[in-house]
Amino acid sequence: MKFDSRSFRDALGAFATGVTVITARSDDGGDVGITVNSFSSVSLEPPLVLWSLGREAQSFDSFFSAEYYVIHVLAEDQQALSNHFATKSNDKFAGLTLGRNDNGIALLEGCVARFDCKTAFRYDGGDHVIIVGEVLHIENTAAPPLVFHRGSYRRLAMD
Repeated sequence: MKFDSRSFRDALGAFATGVTVITARSDDGGDVGITVNSFSSVSLEPPLVLWSLGREAQSFDSFFSAEYYVIHVLAEDQQALSNHFATKSNDKFAGLTLGRNDNGIALLEGCVARFDCKTAFRYDGGDHVIIVGEVLHIENTAAPPLVFHRGSYRRLAMD
């Protein structure tokens, strides 16, 4: 059956995902960040996760070459932060309160979970690169996550 890229994207949108912001350092030492919902676990032993980086992303070169990065799983009240990091702004970190991990990577506050990672593998993924990271450190809370489904933000129904 033949389908176009819009139909494919719409069908993929049927899968509800969490929303992440990934931060790293550029080659010149500046902070870079991007909103990503293509995040998944790979392995428990060793602890590995993956995410996909679009080849057209403004910060592609910085993320592709980054040895370390941090994946922030956003909380349900962080929709504005998701939107902010999804823009093509040159200074996405202006006005934000940041921490730093041991590798100097920017840490965003108020997230549901954080994964400090070291790049383990990079794979060709068509118009994306699949980046697999070894998880070095985690932080986790019980806060409800921000959810994305069919092109819109959603809230998780909690029992």
